[in-house]
Amino acid sequence: MVKRLIDCNSGDIAQMGKADLLKSIALSEGRVIACETIGAVPPYLETVTNAEFAAGMGADMLILKLFDVNNPLIYALPPVEKSETIRELKRLTGRVIAVNLEPADPGCAAGTENQVWALTEGRRATVSNARTLCEMGADMILLTGNPGIGVQNHAITESLKAISQELGDRIILAAGKMHASGILSESGQNLITRHDIEEFVNAGADIILLPAPGTVPGITMEYIRSLVEYAHSLGALTMTAIGTSQEGADRNTIRQIALLCKMTGTDIHHLGDSGYVGMALPENIMAYSIAVKGVRHTYRRMVRSVNR
Repeated sequence: MVKRLIDCNSGDIAQMGKADLLKSIALSEGRVIACETIGAVPPYLETVTNAEFAAGMGADMLILKLFDVNNPLIYALPPVEKSETIRELKRLTGRVIAVNLEPADPGCAAGTENQVWALTEGRRATVSNARTLCEMGADMILLTGNPGIGVQNHAITESLKAISQELGDRIILAAGKMHASGILSESGQNLITRHDIEEFVNAGADIILLPAPGTVPGITMEYIRSLVEYAHSLGALTMTAIGTSQEGADRNTIRQIALLCKMTGTDIHHLGDSGYVGMALPENIMAYSIAVKGVRHTYRRMVRSVNR
């Protein structure tokens, strides 16, 4: 029998395939917390990975951002073979692990002077990189765009088609945008539309990523609620995302966004990587979690041993 993800031990998660994991998320009724973390920057706690820190503050899922499959760097992770990086992180955290890949045009390298963010071949949304992530033990691939990279919705659709055709039965595929990613024509309510959602689902998306209400100009609770309902009608789950540095805002703001996302009917609540840099403010992860699932489920996730 499939358990709700918010009730799962590490041992339960380790036994789940794609179908059971999607069902486990859905059964949690909008109380799953997913946190982005960056391993390629010095971690908050020096000798502890940002992923472990986020897990300790209540994250049910971890999303690795700027993770290069050819150079899988995670600071503070014990030394392991490159191919074992994700499995080692899963062993340490006991969490569902997702990885961002970016469907940018080959000529698009970066929209930033910070070379940590410059798009590398190992972060592109290719079938080869997706296959490598499957072999490394990732549970989910999220096709989206980082700031300034220039990811367009049609490119997400094309990458989804290719990856789903070869790997769709092996790994969860999520797709969407949490900000414009440097494409001004795809901003505000043009960031993602019903048409985009239909295209993504038809191309193989299991989960649709949407901006959280109050995080992108013009994005209201009512608009995202209509998109969540539409995605659900097509059989997909949804993830509302804070990708505009508001994961580093004050706790009152975080609680307000959390409740707005809850009102949309979303299945997964995403917090981005920018408290300072590398992960959301730890106190905001806990505050968000308490807002959507209370102290009982939050504290239980925080203190449950990974050896169960």
